[in-house]
Amino acid sequence: MTALIEARGIHKQFSGVPVLKDIDFTLQAGQVHALMGGNGAGKSTLMKIVAGVETPDRGELYIAGRPFARLKPVQAHQLGIYLVPQEPMLFPNLSVRENILFRLPRNNATAQRLADKLEQLQCQLNLDAAASTLEVADQQMVEILRGLMREATILILDEPTASLTPGETERLFRQIRALQALGVGIVFISHKLPEIRQLASHVSVMRDGAVVLSGETAQFDDRALIAAMTPVSREQGLTDTQKLWLALPGNRRTQAKDFPVLRVENLTGEGFIDLNLEIYAGEIVGLAGLVGSGRTEFAETLYGLRPQRAGRIWLENQQIDGDPVSARLNKGLVYLPEDRQVSGLFLDAPVRWNTVALNEPSLWQQKSREAAVVERYHRALGIKLNGPDQTVRTLSGGNQQKVLLARCLEANPLLLIVDEPTRGVDVSARADIYQLLKSVAAQNVAVLMISSDMDEFPGLADRVLVMHQGMLNGELPRHAVSLERMMALAFGGQA
Repeated sequence: MTALIEARGIHKQFSGVPVLKDIDFTLQAGQVHALMGGNGAGKSTLMKIVAGVETPDRGELYIAGRPFARLKPVQAHQLGIYLVPQEPMLFPNLSVRENILFRLPRNNATAQRLADKLEQLQCQLNLDAAASTLEVADQQMVEILRGLMREATILILDEPTASLTPGETERLFRQIRALQALGVGIVFISHKLPEIRQLASHVSVMRDGAVVLSGETAQFDDRALIAAMTPVSREQGLTDTQKLWLALPGNRRTQAKDFPVLRVENLTGEGFIDLNLEIYAGEIVGLAGLVGSGRTEFAETLYGLRPQRAGRIWLENQQIDGDPVSARLNKGLVYLPEDRQVSGLFLDAPVRWNTVALNEPSLWQQKSREAAVVERYHRALGIKLNGPDQTVRTLSGGNQQKVLLARCLEANPLLLIVDEPTRGVDVSARADIYQLLKSVAAQNVAVLMISSDMDEFPGLADRVLVMHQGMLNGELPRHAVSLERMMALAFGGQA
């Protein structure tokens, strides 16, 4: 049987640094082939070569048996290859419909095909809404629909479920299985082992630009897959030395330990109503709920990015309702947004500038100081980079996330709000981020963590608040935190 994709000896380097080292990879028709690996392992670069976005330095690429020295994106689309990127790339000012149907014929047949796809996915997108108004999960669905509408025979999904709810994930999996039955080959890039076992018949693991394990998924247990992704010298969790590198500049606390860092009374804003809560120094509070439950809207209102309609907010003993973002930041309220590329990082600026971007402007462009800051977080977080002047856009998604975390910590938070902090981050780096949050909380910082992956909260959060349709539907103390209870509250029931 002729493979849909056969890559032989693919090699690629950037700025003299090899990122792909003689890669072999095969995808058959009707197969889901999972591609795993740590951040910076080369997964996305390999798939960008298949999709025509990048050019290999050497190696051979065969698509349905036809040899290509290189592909262009237009050729790749004509060959039925469609890459759904980890970070959705939509036209923000166009409607959802215009984004999905971009460069497709506008006729009744196309409209009917789109309606059929939406029904198959049980997807309730507002086709007339501007793409800029969508949550990240809905942006991801628009990207997937783009590929499906182009009758892709090779579909590359790069972390497609990172921001999807369990229900949305299951609907996507049903669609993937339907595509398999039609002979579509799917490359499924993911860090979620249960999903890979549920969906993929084959798995390949990359590390440091090479394929170190490949075969049928059933041949390997979870321990073998994690070991293949993990560098031999890697230690689990943060070492004492790493924790020293993560020491924050100073304690901002002015009140007694039992005085709340954040107090919210009857807060109402876009997407939520009448919220009351308190968060104390040194605790990690999880904020769970389904996509659209109002979690991100609440966080952005706390930070001053959205207007509040009623209620009051105190940071320690200071009421900050009318403060602009800059004033809240100066008082110690720091926010890590859920979409690092759209509202987090300056992608075409160097790592050193991104890391200090929340500090006083007088400290910017002090290259020696910035380089020292980058080195500190490079050591603490294991950020893979060539140097402090490397452009953030050229880093892998996980390393971009670590740069964003470094920026938030360098701002010396009193309250740190992290929205989907492990989105697009590999298994090993997730463990680092969990340890990092624990280390930050141990330094008297209050942490509010929003995550769509509710499996993250047990063992990490001191307590979990659960939202449903814009309201707090319950609170679970550490001993009662479980996936079943959180899901029950998220769907409007009782724990």
